Amino acid sequence: MGGDYKGHHVFAGAAGPVRSLTHDELAQYTGEKPEILLSWREAGIIGSVSDDNFTTNDVGRARLVHELLHYGHTLDEIGVAFRQPDAVLQHYLEGMSQQLTRPMYSVPEAAEIVGLELEELRRIVDATGMCEGGDMLDEDDLFCLRSCAVAINAGYPPDALLQILRVYADAMRRAAEVSQRTSHFYLHQQMQDNSVESFDRLNETFAKIEPLVEPALLYFFRKGAMKAAWEDMLMHLEEEAGLVEKSETPGQIRRAIMFVDLASFTPLAEAMGDLRAAAVLDRFGTMVRKAVQRCHGRIVKQIGDGFMIVFPECFSAVSCGLELERVSSTEPQFPAVRIGLHWGMLLYREGDYVGSNVNIAARLADEAHRHQFIVTDEVRRRAKAYEGVDFVRIGRRRLKGLAAEVELFEAKAVGPEGDERVIDPVCGMEMGQGEVAARLSVDGREHAFCSDDCLKKFVKSPKSYVK
Repeated sequence: MGGDYKGHHVFAGAAGPVRSLTHDELAQYTGEKPEILLSWREAGIIGSVSDDNFTTNDVGRARLVHELLHYGHTLDEIGVAFRQPDAVLQHYLEGMSQQLTRPMYSVPEAAEIVGLELEELRRIVDATGMCEGGDMLDEDDLFCLRSCAVAINAGYPPDALLQILRVYADAMRRAAEVSQRTSHFYLHQQMQDNSVESFDRLNETFAKIEPLVEPALLYFFRKGAMKAAWEDMLMHLEEEAGLVEKSETPGQIRRAIMFVDLASFTPLAEAMGDLRAAAVLDRFGTMVRKAVQRCHGRIVKQIGDGFMIVFPECFSAVSCGLELERVSSTEPQFPAVRIGLHWGMLLYREGDYVGSNVNIAARLADEAHRHQFIVTDEVRRRAKAYEGVDFVRIGRRRLKGLAAEVELFEAKAVGPEGDERVIDPVCGMEMGQGEVAARLSVDGREHAFCSDDCLKKFVKSPKSYVK
């Protein structure tokens, strides 16, 4: 169509006047069914009962209603809240409506503007979640899509580009969410009142912080890009030197894959409460990140108290596992770790690794007991020359979900064992002799506790904790 194409100018400008919208236009820009919007108007939440038209302000109101319904509030409750003379709510809605004052384009229009096939552009939109409000795109969306078109037209494989875009979209949404959530919890909730003046003060604080966000994101991206480029160069050198076999399948790579988690974390969280359990997770996360960085690994992801980590070879992976066991065992009042490590061919997809060898490593961590570091024979053979470790044969085991038995070994550090530690029977916390908060003898057996709370839970129901 050409560079002067204007699209649907739904609104007059960022600070422009309120404009009327038809019923169909409102449905188009909010993604709501027309009959749903009519029911909201009848409830007195959007529009006017005496007027068939809506206004641009109703776009923001409709989106807010949509979200509140998904938060579990009823339409009646929302209607009551909207009818309250709440200055903050009206202030918020006004700001939202101003944010939505921009030209909008349908997906077919966008495809024609940026020069992509409709099906190709639709794949990008669906993969990244661009169309959050209805099935329309704005100027920012088109700017991103033009970059995608340049890449595809230059010969970059569309499937590879989709993987990159999915990871970027997920990572940036998470980065944006953590900024908003922490600000809400640590700034907004601490305000003494919810007046417009308080919100204005909060916005002033955000205005000072916001310029720091993009430089920080770029800084960490560049650091990550430098490390990724170095690793990519090493992979090329390995292939060119004939040190590794070049895979014919894009994304296949041999790596050591490790899973590590905390033993008894579920009872610990139940006994200690979410806040104290989160503090334990913070300490654990610091341990893992320090050890992984020192041993040239990469954290793929964290789910709860579990980490998935990859290493280019087994020496570094074994070293990291031993380091985690050593540090966690000497940490005051801390649960034991469980570790599983395997080596094999993995499939790299969207910043993650998948395949049967990933499943084996995960099952090893599930199989491990407290303080146990289980490895497969593939790891033992590649790291047997590593000084400072003994590989103690466990035997062949059939792991959950796997048909064939797997030869397993326990990796144990060579040297004197650490100080004896005792275990709290309630929360599973491990303690040195000087860290015990309370002791209790039952039927000739002494039990140690990390806190009076755990002691009280034990006294209340000792049979629940004595095995």
